[in-house]
Amino acid sequence: MSGTPIGQDAPGASRYLPIAEHGLIGDLRSVALVGTDGTIDWYCCPAFDAPSVFAAILDAERGGSFELAAAVPAKTKQFYFPDTNVLITRFFTEGGVGEVQDFMPVDGDSVEAERHRLIRRVVCVRGSIPFRTRVAPRFDYGTRPHTVRRAGDVVVFESAKLSLGLTATVPMETDDRDAHAEFKLAEGESAVFALDQVGGEVSPRRCAHTEAEEQFNSTVAYWRHWLSASRYRGRWREMVHRSALTLKLLTYAPTGAILAAPTTSLPEQLGGERNWDYRYVWVRDAAFCVYALLRLGFTGEAREFMNFVTRHISPGDGGHSGPLQIMYGIDGRTDLTERELGHLEGHHGSAPVRVGNAAANQLQLDIYGALIDSIYLYDKWAEPISSDQWDDVCALVDWVCEHWDQPDEGIWETRGGRKNFLYSRLMCWVAIERAIRMANRRGLPADLVRWRGCRDTIYRRIMKRGWSEKRQAFVQHEDGDVLDAAVLMMPLTKFIAPTDPKWLSTLDALTQDLVSDSLVYRYDPVASPDGLHGDEGTFSICSFWYVEAMVHAGRLDEARLAFEKMLTYANHLGLYAEEISHTGEQQGNFPQAFTHLALISAAFNLDRALG
Repeated sequence: MSGTPIGQDAPGASRYLPIAEHGLIGDLRSVALVGTDGTIDWYCCPAFDAPSVFAAILDAERGGSFELAAAVPAKTKQFYFPDTNVLITRFFTEGGVGEVQDFMPVDGDSVEAERHRLIRRVVCVRGSIPFRTRVAPRFDYGTRPHTVRRAGDVVVFESAKLSLGLTATVPMETDDRDAHAEFKLAEGESAVFALDQVGGEVSPRRCAHTEAEEQFNSTVAYWRHWLSASRYRGRWREMVHRSALTLKLLTYAPTGAILAAPTTSLPEQLGGERNWDYRYVWVRDAAFCVYALLRLGFTGEAREFMNFVTRHISPGDGGHSGPLQIMYGIDGRTDLTERELGHLEGHHGSAPVRVGNAAANQLQLDIYGALIDSIYLYDKWAEPISSDQWDDVCALVDWVCEHWDQPDEGIWETRGGRKNFLYSRLMCWVAIERAIRMANRRGLPADLVRWRGCRDTIYRRIMKRGWSEKRQAFVQHEDGDVLDAAVLMMPLTKFIAPTDPKWLSTLDALTQDLVSDSLVYRYDPVASPDGLHGDEGTFSICSFWYVEAMVHAGRLDEARLAFEKMLTYANHLGLYAEEISHTGEQQGNFPQAFTHLALISAAFNLDRALG
C-alpha cells in the first residue's frame, strides 16, 4: 500500500516522502508532483524552469506545499485515470473511501493557458470522510514574501512577481501566509479547489463543480486523443504508453522544447552532492526523445522539436564549447548560470540545492551525433528537412570533422577533467555517417570525400585505441582499461555488428563488472574519478541499453528477463527517476526523460525480435 514513508534513518526522513512516492501532472508548460499522501510538494509557475511555488520536496519547512488529505488515519493508493495524465489519489479510512483527482487543463486558448490552472477535486465515493487542506505557497524558492487577501470568493496570494488565486467550493480560512479548511463529505459529495495564476489579462475566477467537471472531461479527452496516435501494439503497451505520456508532459508547448526532467536537486545519493537542475533542454536527451516518439508515431512532437532546433540552436551559438551548447533553456536561452540555494536543506537533508547548470559550458562531442541522428530519422520517417536545415547539418558535420579528436567531458558530464572518451568518438562517427546517408538518399550537396575519410579515420581510431587487450573489451577512454556502460551504444548505432566477437566479449565484461540484477552502473567512480564525492545508483537508461544490446546479440531470453526485472523497479505509477539505489529506491530527478525514452526503445526492439 503506497503512502507510508520509508527510510526513517535518513536525516529528516519522517518529513519527506521518498521520490518514488509521487505522481506527475502538467499542462505542457509546467508540472506538479503529487505525493501519495495527497500533498503537492513541487510546482513551478508559470513554466518548468520558473522559481518554485511549492518545493517541500526540497525543504519540508521552507519550501511550501498544497496539502489535501483525509483528516483521519488512512491508507492511500494512486493511479492514473486510464490513458491520461489525470492523477487519482485514493484514501481508505474506517469511515469510507475518498479520492482526490488532480489535473492541469491543457487549453489552447492563450488567455486561459496563462492561468496554468491546477484543479484538485475531492470526492467521497463510499461512506463519509473528514478532509483537511492547507495551501502554503512559498514564492521564489521560499525567498520572496507574499500577502494574502480576498477578492470576493477568491483567496489571492500576492508576491512581487507572481500572484495566484485560490477558489474553493468549501469555506476557506486564511492567516497572514496560508489558506486552510476542514470539511466533511458524505458519499456522492465533492469539493473543488482551483489554483490559477492571476494578473494582467487573467482575472480571478471561481471554479464551481460544473466547470471542474467540464475541465476534467476535456482534459481526459485531450490525453486520450493524443495517445490514440500511438502505433505501439506490443506486449508492454501499458508501460510504453505511460512512458510516452510522461515524455509528452516534459514538452514545453510554446517552443517545442523537451526537458530532461521537471525537477532540480533530487539527490543521486541521499546526503551526497550529486544534485543537479535538470529543467532544461539537453540536446542529447531531447534528440533521443525524438527517436522514441517517432518510433511510436508521434511525428508532431518531433516536428516541434525540429522547429526548436532551427529557431534556437543553429550552429554558432556555443562559443568555446563548440557551435552548440550541450543544453539550452526551454525558451532557447543560453545563460544557465548555476547557483546554490543555501537556505533550502535539500531532499532528506541532501544539500546543496542548485538552480542553473554549469555543465552547459562543457564540451561534449557526442551531442552532435545524437542531434544529427535525430534529424536523419525525422527526415526518413516524418518529412524531409529543409534546405536551410541541411545547411546547418553540413556546418555541424564540417565542425565535427575538424574537432572530433579533442578530449571532452563526455556524456556523463564528469567534472574531473577532459578525456578522450570512446563514446564521444562513437557519436562523432554517427554524426558524419548519418549525414552521408542523408546526402546519398536525397542527392544533397556535401563534401562526401572529406566526410567519408573522416568517418573511416574515427572508426579505425576507436577499433585501435578504444579496445583493451587486457580487458578484452571496448573501454571508457582511449588507452585505458576502465569499463563504461556508454559503449552499449556501439551496436545500437550500427557502428559494430552486434555479434562481432569483440563486441560479445565487451558485453560479457560489462555484465561481469557493471551489472547487478539487470541494473547497470555507468562506470566505477573509484576506477575512473569524476571529480565528485560519494557514490551513485545504477543508471536506468544504461539498464535499458543493456536489454537492447542483448536483443541485438540474439540473447533474447536474457534480454526479456532483464527487461521484466527493470519493470519491477518502476514506481507504483510506472514512473522512473534517473537512478536506482542498491535497495531499489528511485534516486535523482523525477521522472527522467532519459529512462522513459530508453524503455520505449527497448520494448519496441524486444517486441520485434520476439515476433
